[in-house]
Amino acid sequence: MTHILAIDQGTTSSRAIIFDADMAPIASAQEEFDQHFPQSGWVEHDPSDLWASTAATCRAAIEKAGLGVDAITAIGITNQRETTLVWDRATGQPIHNAIVWQDRRTADTCRDLAEHAELVTAKTGLLLDPYFSATKVKWILDHVDGARDRAKAGELAFGTVDSWLIWKLTAGAVHATDATNACRTMLYDIHKGRWSSTICDLLDIPMEMLPEVKDCAADFGTTRPDLFGRAIPIMGVAGDQQAATLGQACFKPGMMKSTYGTGCFALLNTGDTPVASTSRLLTTIAYQLDGKPTYALEGSIFIAGAVVQWLRDGLKMIREAKETQPLAEASDPGQPVILVPAFTGLGAPYWNADCRGAIFGLSRNSGPAELARAALESVGYQTRDLLDAMRADWAGDAGDASLRVDGGMSASDYAMQFLADIIDAPVDRPKVQETTALGAAWLAGHRAGLYPDQAGFAEKWALDRTFTPAMAPEDRAAKYHQWTRAVQATLIFAGAD
Repeated sequence: MTHILAIDQGTTSSRAIIFDADMAPIASAQEEFDQHFPQSGWVEHDPSDLWASTAATCRAAIEKAGLGVDAITAIGITNQRETTLVWDRATGQPIHNAIVWQDRRTADTCRDLAEHAELVTAKTGLLLDPYFSATKVKWILDHVDGARDRAKAGELAFGTVDSWLIWKLTAGAVHATDATNACRTMLYDIHKGRWSSTICDLLDIPMEMLPEVKDCAADFGTTRPDLFGRAIPIMGVAGDQQAATLGQACFKPGMMKSTYGTGCFALLNTGDTPVASTSRLLTTIAYQLDGKPTYALEGSIFIAGAVVQWLRDGLKMIREAKETQPLAEASDPGQPVILVPAFTGLGAPYWNADCRGAIFGLSRNSGPAELARAALESVGYQTRDLLDAMRADWAGDAGDASLRVDGGMSASDYAMQFLADIIDAPVDRPKVQETTALGAAWLAGHRAGLYPDQAGFAEKWALDRTFTPAMAPEDRAAKYHQWTRAVQATLIFAGAD
């Protein structure tokens, strides 16, 4: 047994990757699934799609690897985080579609609870926002007949996607999560390391439906034997952004990473100290090992790679994401266009649920090339917003001054060069860009005794390319000023003060 199966269950697809004893990926499989948009600002998944695509990709990856199932030492899971599921403990059937982290339907609920915002932030490190699981759970309990009474009776289970997959993989034997997913629910006290009865009472969420919280590297049960040919232990779990932090070997305070998937998420390791943000960032758990949490500041952008999907699926402007780079390179620099991709609201540091996307600077000559460029550059601008806020909050040593990047959009040289230019800092892209899955694999492999400790893992981290800032300071200042004006105009249009 010399390999690890990493499950990477994301917002638009599920993936499975096999890593060998040297932590190198040797086989993978991926399957997209449908997104459901019942109303403006609402986003749902069919829970059966999450499970079916996960099981199918695991089997496919094992088959592609050409290994017997006996070669798989353990499973690591990483997942889209705040996405919320509630299911029947007896039947395993969900009582509602999964409500996705992007979903904004509980904005009014959050406004109604505004007087409790400081309490929520003090206990959870999070802002009172529809993004997190808590108000999504409340919404399901409020809108599904009899759900709250059934939850109080212990008949229903709540979980983020990791809990759902663990439940399905173990045939309902284990109802658990890890600290990194728990801390994203807005129900978990990050200081005491337990579910908050105060917040559960505030939202009328029965604690009987909550999963057990474990370390990131822990025993999460074993798979039912018929799934893969034998029972395989699940030994590592972390939310996708925390897993990417691990996969980027950001173990030292001051190290930063940014992951570009559907959204963009930047994390700054703050060590054993939870740092309260004055810039509307989130205080979260980066990872928890041996019962000891390591904290981070996090900034979340709702739309990153999804803006390219919009060009493809919404505007039908491209067929594949990789087409954006040659388009952007062919754009007219004299026709600058600013795209604020607030399709489901604005995340950090603005946190406005009511904003919607806007485009500024259109001219008669603006076309697909200019829109492609604006889409890629919007990710750089949003990242700078996050990093500026982090630098304002973090008083410690800056540590590694570079930004480590990963995720699908990090493959775009154009996007990464613009990112380095606009943040005025080196951007490091690793050789293994599947860092989210790698982080989950390392947790499981380390727990199983197959992979090295943190120091040994950090030594193995390998650089692919560093993007060095090349933009003139005056150009950088002018471009970022245009961006901030565009954001302010978008906020004004949304009715923000």
